[in-house]
Amino acid sequence: MNESLARIFRAESGQLLSSLMYVCQDLQMAEDALQDAFVQASIQWPKEGSPENKGAWLHTVAKRKLIDKLRQSNSQKNQHKLQLIEQNFSIQSQQVAESDYDVPDERLRLIFTCCHPALNAEAQVALTLRTLCGINVKEIARAYLTSEVAMGQRITRAKKKIKDAGIAYSVPTKDQLANRLPSVLKVIYLIYNESYNAYESQTLTKAELAQEAIRLSLLMVELLPNSEVLGLAALLLFHDSRRGSRQSAQESYIPLEKQNRKLWDDAIIQRADHYLCAALDYQQPGPYQIQAAISSLHANAQNWHATDWRQIHLLYSSLYRLTPSAIVALNCAVSLAYYGDINKAYKNITELEDTLKHYQPYYAAKAELEVRLEQYTLAKNSLNDAIKLSKNNSERDFLLRRLNTLKHIL
Repeated sequence: MNESLARIFRAESGQLLSSLMYVCQDLQMAEDALQDAFVQASIQWPKEGSPENKGAWLHTVAKRKLIDKLRQSNSQKNQHKLQLIEQNFSIQSQQVAESDYDVPDERLRLIFTCCHPALNAEAQVALTLRTLCGINVKEIARAYLTSEVAMGQRITRAKKKIKDAGIAYSVPTKDQLANRLPSVLKVIYLIYNESYNAYESQTLTKAELAQEAIRLSLLMVELLPNSEVLGLAALLLFHDSRRGSRQSAQESYIPLEKQNRKLWDDAIIQRADHYLCAALDYQQPGPYQIQAAISSLHANAQNWHATDWRQIHLLYSSLYRLTPSAIVALNCAVSLAYYGDINKAYKNITELEDTLKHYQPYYAAKAELEVRLEQYTLAKNSLNDAIKLSKNNSERDFLLRRLNTLKHIL
């Protein structure tokens, strides 16, 4: 596949696969049909020229490939699928209203569909991010603090389980949605996270990824409002209210401490506060609510020095009790450093190194504390480690500037 076609594949494959899988309810069959369509494009386009609407061309060819595969099969099951596909294409041409579905959005329906309870929660999320959201294996592996090879193997095993068990992908009914809710919220959360750290090859731009995640989270508020759904919506809005201050014409990345708070979107912050208050009214604490409460303290502080670090540390401690992880422990330690006990915080951070040795923010945070402790040589080493692990050019440039500042001190 040439570079141009590879870019088109990254941009179009998620949406095309979603559509194909929706009509045939078979992930492997949909993937095979789409792959055949791209093979045909790689042969035909160089000779005849590429079509104006490349996505529509690929979708049409993939549908034909799918139908051909089913027609060539003697399987009664596949003949039934063929009937369903032909009926579905007929229904699509009649433009069925979204309000006729229990889940009134195609992408959200497909996320619920892919988060199949026959798979474990991590496999549900990873497979959904890969197949429907255009997020590659490297990016998913980073979210789970594992290697690209290990994550690829997990996704392959999930696909094999689907095939061996004959799991049919069908949209869950309304009474089945709650069972899949945690995985669906995790997918939306990780889509937004990726908007903060998008690779150069990312299917969508950072802003598009963020807005899609927010759109899905607000749809969830309408569909299944509960404490964690509201908490997630609040969390994403708090983060997004600061988007305009995270970079400038002079700096490609500006950390929270240095951001111009006048650029924060007050209307979005107020909306996020509204959702957070609604979530807290349930009196059912959960991870997304706690993270939203932390973001609210940042968003509503008049300046960096006015931040209520004591309350933030207490919230991170609560989050750790609910969802103990090395990343939460890292954030808990950082908040403790700002709260006042920097020596204890640094000790806690160093104890996490074996677990987080491949996690770039760990070394960036460690370097920050080492600078404050005037351990400049250690800080230089930590910054070098962070730079080596950086996959995002903006963050790498920021860390390089920090390293150059240190070199003047040493």
